[in-house]
Amino acid sequence: MVYFKLETPREVWVIAIFHIMAMAMELFLTHPKIGSWYYPEPSIFRIATVPLFAGFMYSAVGSFLARGLRLFNASFTDLPRLLWVSVLVIFSYANFFTKFFVPDIRNILFIASVVLFWKTRVFFQIHHKNNLQLRDTKQYQCPFLPLLLFLAFLVWLAENIATFTNIWRYPSQANVWHMVGWGKLGSWYLLLMLSLVLVLAVMGKRDEKGGWQLAR
Repeated sequence: MVYFKLETPREVWVIAIFHIMAMAMELFLTHPKIGSWYYPEPSIFRIATVPLFAGFMYSAVGSFLARGLRLFNASFTDLPRLLWVSVLVIFSYANFFTKFFVPDIRNILFIASVVLFWKTRVFFQIHHKNNLQLRDTKQYQCPFLPLLLFLAFLVWLAENIATFTNIWRYPSQANVWHMVGWGKLGSWYLLLMLSLVLVLAVMGKRDEKGGWQLAR
């Protein structure tokens, strides 16, 4: 992919980091003593309870975000300081593990994310063809938080398809399939925020005024 310039070396780093983080989370959450979900079909390539493709599913999210930023030449304004964002995403990732032993703090994390990213906006470019079949580039913008919530909704839809086709199941779906609860939308929201912050850290740089641009 790098040789044919379909991906950049930075994107490969993103995919690798996502795969490692995802496998760690999967190994914990699918452990029999935790049992958040399970993979019902037999598999050959696995680590303990986790088929290797599980890590690549999360990596695909990171790859999508990284490539989307590059292809649409995305930029941000009013991006929070890296220190505060790092604290938010570290607690978000840790909460996936600690919520089984101490109170779940996701509501606090939701509020913190709104406070931090309330003013943040995303700018992106789309190429259009005019009457002469020439490419015309137009720039658009939108608030960051509604976009993130919309992406979380798309992943939630994909999760329903995955559980319906028996790729993985939640314990409550063991006997009869039903739609994944709306509560999982919050989990995907936090995971996507974590994912995007990681991608932003690898793919570009924030300036002192809160602007973010792709690294050239």
